[in-house]
Amino acid sequence: MAGVVAIFGPTASGKTAVAVELALLLGTAEVVSADSMQIYRGLERITNQPAEAERRDVPHHLVGSVDPDEPYDVVRYAAAAHAAIDGILASGATPIVAGGSGLYLRAALADIAFPPRGEGGRRAELRAEVEAAGPGSAHARLARADPDAAARIAPADTRRIVRALELAEAGASLAPADADALWSGETRHPTRLFGLVLDRAVLRERIDARTPQLLAAGAEQVRELLGTPGGLSATAMRAHGVDDIREHLAGRIDRAECERRLAARTRQYAKRQDTWRRRLPGLEEVPADGSADAVARDIAARLAMQPRYD
Repeated sequence: MAGVVAIFGPTASGKTAVAVELALLLGTAEVVSADSMQIYRGLERITNQPAEAERRDVPHHLVGSVDPDEPYDVVRYAAAAHAAIDGILASGATPIVAGGSGLYLRAALADIAFPPRGEGGRRAELRAEVEAAGPGSAHARLARADPDAAARIAPADTRRIVRALELAEAGASLAPADADALWSGETRHPTRLFGLVLDRAVLRERIDARTPQLLAAGAEQVRELLGTPGGLSATAMRAHGVDDIREHLAGRIDRAECERRLAARTRQYAKRQDTWRRRLPGLEEVPADGSADAVARDIAARLAMQPRYD
């Protein structure tokens, strides 16, 4: 088989275990993570990175490979993912790109032109200006500078407003003319993309059951990292649970409220992931209510029936 297999699914859908089972079924396969937060070293538990035992000797790429105080973005990820995928193919193995970050998945599979990076100093100034003006005024300012970008950004999303204003000053846009390329279906290599589908009520139960475990395992890691000189980068701080744990450690919320907030955020994220799944081009839906082994066998059977990645 010459090509890439990609598995997209919401959090708690079991995609990590499915990817491992599929790799074992295929015989020569390696997993490339498409998760924007599992890239960070030291946040293993709160980001639910697969432990060594869970990997079952299947090589994993881009998991726990970046220091938590290091800024990271999709541009850097795309370069690393392309290198990993190309290397796996060159070795004669099959890359299995698995994750729930839709943008990172597409960045791994396709050549996408991303907006240029900005300068940290000016971004900090813009952030202060946006905070002083308030979301409504900041969004109106963006609408004057870049109407297309403003149309894609919610007025409350101040982080993206800052980034869009930064790009507008540089003569670029967060909504470039070729933005539709994100959904074109074009890939760097022949690719089969599978989307794990789970009943929403079942997914909610899984999220609610998993949240206390993530907090119990990850809270101490977050505490230690927040206490180090480097701390956490702005991007690492966006990992689900980190901000809630920080509020809990500061005594502003109790453990029960911390857990409630994390579960609610995770359910909201799962809804956004479902929106990505419906938009990802060429995606083949796979029922994910069975065991990881059963879901992997379903995917393997589909690959065997149509191996040429038409």
